[in-house]
Amino acid sequence: MSESDSQPTKGRAKKKKPSRTEMKREARSFALQALYQWHMAGSTLNEIEAEFRAENDMSGTDIKLFSGLLHGVPSQSAVLDRAFAPYLDRKLEDLDPIELTVLRMGSYELAAMIDVPYKVAINEAVNLAKIFGATESHKYVNGVLDRVARDLRQAEVAGAKR
Repeated sequence: MSESDSQPTKGRAKKKKPSRTEMKREARSFALQALYQWHMAGSTLNEIEAEFRAENDMSGTDIKLFSGLLHGVPSQSAVLDRAFAPYLDRKLEDLDPIELTVLRMGSYELAAMIDVPYKVAINEAVNLAKIFGATESHKYVNGVLDRVARDLRQAEVAGAKR
């Protein structure tokens, strides 16, 4: 046993508090998983939210964003689907459930969360598609949401192009 093994560890590094960006990213990740569960299993949103809060360490999560997405996306799903359906290259029913959920989440942020810049909403959706989606789904999500942003955030998109 070396000398360092026998000495108590002094001043172990504390876990760094996550940044607001990291907390929001974590909320989106949990929301995607919860919405996927809702889509596939049909459990109630309140049951899913309670399950996620009980079974996951959400201390580094923006709970308000998680809950807002979890309850907001399903309540607006028909409107959201109409926002991106014109830009799909296939029927809505033929979308992979992850792609559908990511597109709904991204469209919801573009439509209902005006405090989130459109580029951030698209980028976060693309990142979720990279992590959870099929190999090239992030490119598809990016293209569709870019068009949705032009419809829903015309002034913001036009201002960014200048």
